[in-house]
Amino acid sequence: MKRVIYFFFSLLMIACNNTGISTSCIGVVYPNADERTASKEEVSYYIDPVKGNDANSGTQKDAPWKTFRRVNQLRLSKGNKIEILAPGAFRESLFFIGQGTAEQPIEINFAKGQYDFYPEKAYRSKFHISNTNDAPDSLKAVAFYFLDAENVKVNGNDAEIIFRGKTIETSLNNCKHVSIEGIGFNYKRPTVSEIEVITVNERYADVQIHKDSKYQIADSMLVWIGEGWKHQVKPLWQEFNPEASKVSRKWLSLKNIRFSALQANQIRIHYDKNPGLKKGLIYQNRNTFRDYAGIFIQKSKDITLKNVNIHFMHGMGVVSQYCENVTMDGVSVRPKENSGRTCAAWADILHFSGCKGNLEIMNCYLSAANDDAINIHGTHLRIVDVVSSRRIKVRFMHKQSYGFEAFFAGDSIEFISAKTLLPYAQNKVVSANTLNEKEIELTLHRDIPNDIQPKDVIENITCTANVLIRNNKIIHIPTRGILVTTRGKVVIENNELFKTQMSGILIADDANSWYESGYVKDVTIRTNKFIECEQPVINIHPENSEMVDEYPVHSNIRISDNQFILKNAVVLAAKSTGNIDFVNNKIVSAGELKVQDIIRLKGCSNMKMEGNELNNKVVEF
Repeated sequence: MKRVIYFFFSLLMIACNNTGISTSCIGVVYPNADERTASKEEVSYYIDPVKGNDANSGTQKDAPWKTFRRVNQLRLSKGNKIEILAPGAFRESLFFIGQGTAEQPIEINFAKGQYDFYPEKAYRSKFHISNTNDAPDSLKAVAFYFLDAENVKVNGNDAEIIFRGKTIETSLNNCKHVSIEGIGFNYKRPTVSEIEVITVNERYADVQIHKDSKYQIADSMLVWIGEGWKHQVKPLWQEFNPEASKVSRKWLSLKNIRFSALQANQIRIHYDKNPGLKKGLIYQNRNTFRDYAGIFIQKSKDITLKNVNIHFMHGMGVVSQYCENVTMDGVSVRPKENSGRTCAAWADILHFSGCKGNLEIMNCYLSAANDDAINIHGTHLRIVDVVSSRRIKVRFMHKQSYGFEAFFAGDSIEFISAKTLLPYAQNKVVSANTLNEKEIELTLHRDIPNDIQPKDVIENITCTANVLIRNNKIIHIPTRGILVTTRGKVVIENNELFKTQMSGILIADDANSWYESGYVKDVTIRTNKFIECEQPVINIHPENSEMVDEYPVHSNIRISDNQFILKNAVVLAAKSTGNIDFVNNKIVSAGELKVQDIIRLKGCSNMKMEGNELNNKVVEF
């Protein structure tokens, strides 16, 4: 009988997945677009999660619905409004399908207050998310899912959504002209756990566990317990020093470690040798299994997040994948005030993969992450077979990045040498045929080159963006502040980067590790303030194994009018780069520095360095 029941539910899960219905949605249906009723124009729908009733008409303020179920049965149209009248709990997703117009957009308005979202009955789907694909076949819960939405405005009115388990907080798929403004996201129980060390001696350390970090001790091992998840303590930690306002990664070995309870939220960590715990410091611990993104935007255009407050998000952060024109304005990522927490993001904060058009990141506060604050890149795919004179087979190479559409008819591509990272031919995509989750066959407009070498790659050069990063503060980051590899015009200005534990800015490009493309050819870094970032503060480092002197990988990088308050010596390191201007920068160091230690160059050409000051004295390099 158990096998029969299991078989029945397995079939139900498969059927739900194939029809777009949540697999955990017994009694909750999420219809496809062609199964929905077309809404009349300029109609408002009212929802009250406390006093509403789904048997009501929903079109009158005094007869609201209780849940999103009824609105999920509609294809919304211009002038429609969804008015959420009061805070409360939601146990089903808002699965939005609808098209407004520029003159009459569809609006979703939240009443101010705190909302709880429980993912058990949420819409779930399979997503391939760049840089986070440890669970490619899992069905991920989505709280607010927008599909084929156009001209939509979400007005949060300072509402805060509290997630009660792992959830993609918002996902936009194939959307246009959508803005999300004035809303907050948080977790009741974050997936990053925190402890503070109270006392330390040669044999043990006593620690205070944050009240939100639920746990148990089983067989002398600490087990973190969340809402719908649990895992044993992991050896990779982040160490936060509140006095120095600095965070760094730490490997604390669990060998010969055991745990015992003292009192509520206090435990003792027993060891033969202290693995590195320090009194007064806070340690963050997470399971590094990459299964979710915080917010996931894919194949969408003209998307804006404005004045969005993120107090915690699980997964790769805000991922924009093969989008066009994305604006992040006033996005604040930090622990909620008076929460006692020190972590707000499980990994990266803002992550852009394969985007084009204009990416604008302005007036943001990006902090308290477990990885990079901003990462902008494309994806190199390896050429694995020449099928015919105009057809090639290419493959995603990194285990965390595959399965998504990376090429579209009409896209231009470039053939790149894996050794030099230099291009040697261009072509145009006629069609892209997905063979499996890792391989794509491309039909091209012209004959392919005859000199393709083993491990060479291609880059979609249509899906590269112009980037503006302006007036942001980046703080409490354990890795890099900004990574950017795009051939579009890049301007990074008027930002403050505070004590990043790796480079403040990294310009990379590789075809052998993460396969994050590509080369840059127009970058301006000006009027920024770098405070005690790790060296090199600015690192231009393509991962090419062979350099060609007359053909650098990166080019045209202007670094001007910045202030560098140094922790260590190296301000700029550059490899295989042409046309670097380093002018009118002010460098401050507490210790004695030799001028030749400040700049490190390898295989670079056409350098301009003038007007720079070290401790208020003009220096020549």
